[in-house]
Amino acid sequence: MTAGTEEPLADSRNVPALLAALRTQRRSCTVVVTGTPGGSIHVREGLVVAMETPGAPGVEGLLLRSGRIGEPEWSAVRASDTTHEHLAAELVDRGLVGAGELEVISLGALFDAAFALSLAVPDSWEVTDPVPTLYRNAGVTPERLLGEVSRRINFLAGEPGSVAALARTRMQPAPTTHHPGTVERLPARHRNVLAATADGRRTARDIAFALGRGLFAVMVDLRHLLDLGLVRPHTASTDRRPSTAPRIAPSADAPSALDSASLPRRIPGRNSAPAPRPHD
Repeated sequence: MTAGTEEPLADSRNVPALLAALRTQRRSCTVVVTGTPGGSIHVREGLVVAMETPGAPGVEGLLLRSGRIGEPEWSAVRASDTTHEHLAAELVDRGLVGAGELEVISLGALFDAAFALSLAVPDSWEVTDPVPTLYRNAGVTPERLLGEVSRRINFLAGEPGSVAALARTRMQPAPTTHHPGTVERLPARHRNVLAATADGRRTARDIAFALGRGLFAVMVDLRHLLDLGLVRPHTASTDRRPSTAPRIAPSADAPSALDSASLPRRIPGRNSAPAPRPHD
């Protein structure tokens, strides 16, 4: 714990309460959260500017896996700033990504990481000195962050616990014999998500990393594909072999696939509000 940490931080009952205390104190620090998936929350003068977690792609993953920038260019940027304090400025100065675009990606990754962290209860947290990280935004208040996470969960929820279940369930394509032409009429992003389920061993998180898209955006598309009957939970093999699905970052082993009844479709009358715009 950072020297001089004030008592309200030690007494914080949960991470939102901790962030509210940091906001009041206008602290600049990094909060290291342990658990599954765990991660880091970067705070500057009381505002949250970035989050990193194995549960969702960060700015680097979104830029590289989507093909927005190449590995050689990224390596050159990292080599030019060994402290990693000016990565965003280097990306913009080299013309690899526009300042406005990088801000959108940075905010999208922040909200997506907060959403991923909200799907599990953390084991513990520790407030440390600020750690350099890649971001380009002015920061958001804890209240705005919590509000965005709540909107996303409410949009996806069919019943209590269903969002977390959808996030950790391995998906596979469903037989399409009764859906002639349906796949061909899907938008490209839906077809890409459907193709990523081909081996039946990827969760929403795995697909997000593979495609370089946000976790929430992928889960919205998976929910749509479930509603169309084009994907279904993967049926666990009787030999109980572990998953060998390609993954870009480590995560905890996914539990056994759930029965399709535990992943409810959209309930009439619910989710009628406009959907939060998914960040690709």
